[in-house]
Amino acid sequence: MFHNLGHSIDLTVRVIALAAGAAAVLVLLTHWSVRRQALAPFGWWPRLVRRWSDPVVQPIERRLLRAGASPQDAPLWLVGVTLVLGLLAITAVRWLLSVAALLGSMQNAGVTAWLRLAVIAASSLVSLAIIVRVVGSWLGAGRYNRGMRPVFLLSDWIVEPIRRRLPGFGPLDLSPLVAYVLILVLRGFLLNIL
Repeated sequence: MFHNLGHSIDLTVRVIALAAGAAAVLVLLTHWSVRRQALAPFGWWPRLVRRWSDPVVQPIERRLLRAGASPQDAPLWLVGVTLVLGLLAITAVRWLLSVAALLGSMQNAGVTAWLRLAVIAASSLVSLAIIVRVVGSWLGAGRYNRGMRPVFLLSDWIVEPIRRRLPGFGPLDLSPLVAYVLILVLRGFLLNIL
């Protein structure tokens, strides 16, 4: 029964993500056709699309204006954001369903299996935090960014001591890489003990 429910939820999220992506592409094509004068700006179709897309497109236009970019690029940004959010939603739902299935299968497991699962989960979480930390630094989201604070909180305990002891390599900071490898080694060691 859980398998059927999980499949239905997964399918529903995929359909919603696909529909949102198709709607965003439709908005982009309509805006592009109006700019190219293939459609009259006050025809029934452009007005209809503007009416139902303006609550989403206008905040993107305002943000682009504040950033000094062209507000005409808002439909393109809408497609990009919709695709990324759709993929994130599908991934999150699949992950939650797999965690629920794993916990269901661990119902009658012993203490050792639960300890192994805890080691795998904790090491995966810290490894993910290290990866997000590195990618965030490439994108300019550093330690004092509100969204990055939990990532630094999860990874500072291993990255910072390594950074203090590791010699400098010019502009390269290899401490996250060393921390990532150390987490993998520690994970393997703990799993072998258990």
